[in-house]
This record gives sequence, structure tokens and C-alpha cells, in this order.
Amino acid sequence: MGEPLRLTFLGTGTSHGIPMIGCACPVCRSTDPRNQRYRPSVLVRWRGKTILVDTPPELRLQLLRAGVSHLDAVIYTHTHADHLFGLDDVRVFSSHGASGLPVFGSSQTLDNLRRQFFYVFIETPAAGGKPKLDLRAIDPLDRKFIVAGLDVQPVPVLHGTTPVLGFRFGSLAYVTDTNRIPSASMDLLQGLDVLILDALRDRPHPTHFSLGEALDVVERLRPRRTYFTHICHDLDHVATNRRLPSGVDLAYDGLTIEVP
Repeated sequence: MGEPLRLTFLGTGTSHGIPMIGCACPVCRSTDPRNQRYRPSVLVRWRGKTILVDTPPELRLQLLRAGVSHLDAVIYTHTHADHLFGLDDVRVFSSHGASGLPVFGSSQTLDNLRRQFFYVFIETPAAGGKPKLDLRAIDPLDRKFIVAGLDVQPVPVLHGTTPVLGFRFGSLAYVTDTNRIPSASMDLLQGLDVLILDALRDRPHPTHFSLGEALDVVERLRPRRTYFTHICHDLDHVATNRRLPSGVDLAYDGLTIEVP
């Protein structure tokens, strides 16, 4: 058996983060660190390479907590603020290579990135620090692309009407911010050891899976293990896990898993 792939959850919360500003609900006031959720992101490590999926607003704090000293690439699911607005924090990693830090995303994602971080791509004073990026477009219909030597399968899903990319790394798949997985993408998610899936809350939502809807996807795909992410303050970590079936758990910030 080859070297396992290691994935660390840097953030498992919603766009508000938890605790949410101004909220005094039991989860936001909880002292359980598993109820304290940064905006969503994961780190993938394999054969000495480190790949970041999304750059949320707390990225500096997330990377410090995870002890990250280098990055080989960034992959984007989409460009909503909670997945993008920490981009400037990759400056420290992008200044070493001649061509810049490889950044992968759909053509639409990269176009949005150029608009929202326009200063990165125009001439600015030498003293004005900014990331040095090597943008590389992903074709969502391709069978795979290669990031730092690792084969990655794009998995197109829908977040309401917004196209989002999930990613499959070998027998692990990361699928956040979705409420609909097309049948062709369900086919790409067969035979998983680990599925990481959006599960916002119990109540329905127009752009995210509810807990029940996420469990329906798990029942159809039957991965060996499932972790839910993009979790709002409706779901207490311990109480929710008690009512989930065997092999299914809420993820939490800082959790690291290994997959063959």
C-alpha cells in the first residue's frame, strides 16, 4: 500500500463562522472547541506536498494553527466570500517560486478572482506586497487534472444555481456548498473510502443540503465513512453526532484523517 493521503479540516463552519457575531444561542456560547467553526477549507498532504482547498477569511489563523510552513498549490471550489477572501494570506508562500503559486479553478472562478483581487494583476509600487499567482483553469468536464503530482478529479455540483466544484483525491472526495449533485457527478463519487459533504442544518435551505438531504446522498453512495462540513450554529457537535448513523460524523476544525 502507498503513502496515505492526509486531510486536515481548517474550517467547517458557514459563511458567518461560529460563534456568529451577536448570537447567544447554546452552540455559539459553547465551550466545546468542536463547536467553534472557521469558514470552510481543507488542507491535503501527500508525499511531502501540501495543497490548500479555498482561502477563507481566517486563513492566516487556520494555517498558523495547522503548522503550515509551505504550500504547493491552491484549488478553488468557487469564489463566494467565505471561500476566497483570505487569498492575500498566501503571499508568504507565493514569493519563492519564479512563476508564482499555482492556483486552480474553473474559468469562471479565475475570472472572478481577477476582478475581486484586481491589484494582484496590475502594476503596483514595489513596496506593495501582493501574492504572486500562476492561474490555471480547470475544465470541469475533464476526467482529472494534476496538482503537485496528485491526480484530482473535478466533481461539478450546484449551490442553488451557482456552479461549484467538488474534488476527488483517490478514494476521498470533498464536496461542499451544494444542494444538488447531478447524476454524472454521482457516478464520479462511487466507491469512496471517505466522503466529505455539505450538511448545513436540519431545516431546508435553498442552496445547501440539510442534514436529512445529506444523509440521503450518503445512503445512495454508501462510502465507508462520511464527514459533514459547512455546519451552522443549529447543530451542536456532540448532540448531532449522537443521532447520526454509524460511519457518519460532523467534522470539526483541526480534525485530520488519513485515507489509503
